[in-house]
Amino acid sequence: MRLQEKVAIVTGASSGLGRAIAEMFIKEGAKVIFSDINPYPGILPENGHFLKTDTSDKKEVEALVSYAVSQFGRLDIIVNNAGVGLTAEIASMPDEIWDKVTAINLSGVFYGIRAAASYMKENKIKGSIINIASILGQVGFKGAGAYCASKGGVNQLSRTAALELASSGIRVNSIAPGFIKTAMTKGIQDNEAANASIVGAIPLGYMGDPDDIAYAAVYLASEESKYVTGSVLYADGGWTAQ
Repeated sequence: MRLQEKVAIVTGASSGLGRAIAEMFIKEGAKVIFSDINPYPGILPENGHFLKTDTSDKKEVEALVSYAVSQFGRLDIIVNNAGVGLTAEIASMPDEIWDKVTAINLSGVFYGIRAAASYMKENKIKGSIINIASILGQVGFKGAGAYCASKGGVNQLSRTAALELASSGIRVNSIAPGFIKTAMTKGIQDNEAANASIVGAIPLGYMGDPDDIAYAAVYLASEESKYVTGSVLYADGGWTAQ
């Protein structure tokens, strides 16, 4: 198993990409704290614990790291995945949308990096910090100004943290998913014309599955990526190659 005896936190782990990542980490031998603002549906896997966390609240994120250590004795990996995809055109965007998207998608990632890095440095753990960005951190998309800005910020935050933490042996990378079959893209999937438009623009010709991102996360969490830091791993069916 590729993550045997590793301890991980995954935020936004009750659904979508976060759930797929957390569950695959378990299968690869990790002990995992599933964290989300919403409860985990069903029974948690063995070696999994759940803690309700609002990642836009720095104190709750710091408590999340402490909880992981209290349950499993250490922390080796954090996946800052929690995010929202509220949409509005920039000229008419309410402050509430901008504030909520940036608070969760960007500030929440910053709090996760800071809390995990502080623990890892203090305890001399050469850990892996993985931040979930998006292809929309690289390219624009109408109606998604706040989302695009937040995900572009995640990539820049990841690169800078990678430089600052390299001397401690802590790696920081981001994954940039393309269009994946989750609740966030359900509106597109359920709209025949919108789905055809998006799928038609993906070189591989289909939307990805959550496990496609989970496999990428396992790689970045494992020793197989020990020489990889400050990178953005695009898992997008070729979208950003165009």
